[in-house]
Amino acid sequence: MNLNLANPLWVPVKALLCRTSRRRRIFTATAINSLTEKVNNDENELLVVVGGGAAGVYGAIRAKTLSPDLRVLVIEKGRFLSKVKISGGGRCNVTNGHCTDTIRLAENYPRGNKELKGSFFFTHGPADTMSWFSEHGVPLKVEDDGRVFPVSDNSASVVDCLLNEANIRGVRVEKGKSVLTASTKPDGKFHIKVGKRSADTFESIEASYLLIATGSSQQPPNLVILSSIPVPSLFTFKISDPLLAELAGISFSKVQAKLKLETSRPDLSNLVQIGPMLVTHWGLSGPVILRLSAWGARHLFTSEYKGLLIVDFIPDINIETAKSILKQHKLQFSKHKVANTFPPQFGLVNRFWRYILDREGSSRDTLWASLSNNSLSSISDLLKHCTFQVTGKGQYKDEFVTAGGVPLSEISLKTMESKLVPNLFFAGEVLNVDGVTGGFNFQNAWSGGYIAGTHIGKLASNRSSTETKVIGLL
Repeated sequence: MNLNLANPLWVPVKALLCRTSRRRRIFTATAINSLTEKVNNDENELLVVVGGGAAGVYGAIRAKTLSPDLRVLVIEKGRFLSKVKISGGGRCNVTNGHCTDTIRLAENYPRGNKELKGSFFFTHGPADTMSWFSEHGVPLKVEDDGRVFPVSDNSASVVDCLLNEANIRGVRVEKGKSVLTASTKPDGKFHIKVGKRSADTFESIEASYLLIATGSSQQPPNLVILSSIPVPSLFTFKISDPLLAELAGISFSKVQAKLKLETSRPDLSNLVQIGPMLVTHWGLSGPVILRLSAWGARHLFTSEYKGLLIVDFIPDINIETAKSILKQHKLQFSKHKVANTFPPQFGLVNRFWRYILDREGSSRDTLWASLSNNSLSSISDLLKHCTFQVTGKGQYKDEFVTAGGVPLSEISLKTMESKLVPNLFFAGEVLNVDGVTGGFNFQNAWSGGYIAGTHIGKLASNRSSTETKVIGLL
């Protein structure tokens, strides 16, 4: 069986059980350099980790910790832990400290929320992650919204910790290279070709275990083992509204946002989230929008990122109470212009209040005394049910999360091992798992990497012990 990690097509894992195409890339030369010599000239078992992100490095450290004699090689085509470095605005949102219950934690994953309610987070959850980093010299803090950051407010603390621990444990790291192909041999080992896609040379190595932790990257190595093409999962909404664009920078501490989509699934026809929201020069952003984009990722993709967004700007005030508040304000400020004063109970800023007046059609020079009851009702309706036409998606620069990947039905979540190929493991976003914003995507990486590393480490340790006993009997 051949795992072509350079092919741009994406097919299920089970398709790999078929014979591979006869058309293969022709290499003009084979380079047997230091990597090949150092890796293949050692009789101890080898684990090759494809991907130097959070899941890959964490899993490599765990495997090496449990089995010191196991050789571990992490191959990364770019920079190690690049997402960790830029996440959280450069602070690194390590995990979420408010979700200690595994059932509640799993509910933050649009893809994987059902499967992850089992042993996955129970084996290694947020508390375990926080303990690990604290014990390895990275003190953490939990902010009011549950996000966990290093006390230093610098992602370098997390990056340096992981790379330092990998170095101490003896994990070998190779950057600037890709795993081109990985095929299984009759003895169950993996024959792996490593090199650069632009070059005509490669290195051949043999491994006893293979851990795929390539994240959401569609650059080499492109896996052909994913169930579907990954699509963006965390992004902002583009709104076609010139008046709204003038409010860029205004934030709301709490709104209720409902996204209406054209879909046959009743559970996804109306997606609702509550939380902070931010107005940008292209539309709407903030946690509430990012969560909606995560839950509606695939349906937004198929609808070309078009839909209807309905925002309640005063979710803690019902519409009848809102009308009553407006009527009382009218009586109290009858001689004031409506643009200059508004009920403080609504918690709005003046610029947004004027936006509401413009959308309702009331002149800013109108006195409160001149506002009709119909106008008061219309303003209340706008505050409770303000509609926006979503015309596209924006870029969320701090996160690169996708929906799609290896189906969880083909993975044992107790070990992260493939059910189809022995000794082939997966961890992180390469799986069809993605979380909402708030540290949940990294927690998936830590948990999956830890579980995979644990099982690989135990397998290697047990085999090493068995071989030692056999040698002793000879």
